[in-house]
This record gives sequence, structure tokens and C-alpha cells, in this order.
Amino acid sequence: MAQTTQAAEDKVEPQQAQQNQADQETSKTKVQSVELSEAGGSKTTGAGTSIDILLDMDVPVVVTIGHAEIPIQQLLQLGPGSVLKLDKPVDAPADLYLKDTKFASGSIVVVDGKFAVRIKEILGADASAAATKNN
Repeated sequence: MAQTTQAAEDKVEPQQAQQNQADQETSKTKVQSVELSEAGGSKTTGAGTSIDILLDMDVPVVVTIGHAEIPIQQLLQLGPGSVLKLDKPVDAPADLYLKDTKFASGSIVVVDGKFAVRIKEILGADASAAATKNN
């Protein structure tokens, strides 16, 4: 029976040592209260300033005049002088996309010897969302 009591005491001592170590680590941590003042409104950091940063950014606009799907065999046969027929008629407007979202349509024109787009219609948020779902 003395052996059983000694074995029980041996099990209790490591548990007490672990608890004492945890208590010592907790007592080393000091907690301080901090009072924070309210942030005041500043005229230099507001919504107007953050939008100014965006207004200076360049964004890629993609203009599409049509699409075509062809078999890979036909694609490999394309070369200089090949004609690829698109799905839109000549008088159909070109679509303008910003990050895969259609936002406007217009017609293709030439300005100073370069292609350009004359915007005919700016689409609203609802119309551009519907156009994206349809494509």
C-alpha cells in the first residue's frame, strides 16, 4: 500500500509543477489599461483625397468588334492574307469592356491614321451586369 501512495504522490507532483510554472508565466504578463481619444475629422484624409488617387490611375479598356470560333486545324492554316469572318454585321456597334464588364458601345472611326471608338452609349450598372451574364 505504501508503494501505491508513493506512485500517486509521484503523479501529483509533476502536475503541480506544471501548474506552478503556468501561474508564474501568467504573473509575469503585465496588463495595462490604455485610454484612447476619439479620432478627429481631418480635412487631409477623407473620401475626397482617396478618390483623387483613383482618378490618376490608368485602366485598360478592351474594344471588341466581334468574335469568331474556329477549329484548331483551321487556326493552324491561317497566314498573311487570311480572312477571319466575325459574328457581327458591319453596322453593329463595338463593345467596350472594363475588367470583363461591358460598360459602353460605340462605332469604329479613324483619327490621325489610327483606329478609335466614338462612344454612342454608356451602359448603366444594371445593363452592364446583364450583358456580362449573357456573354
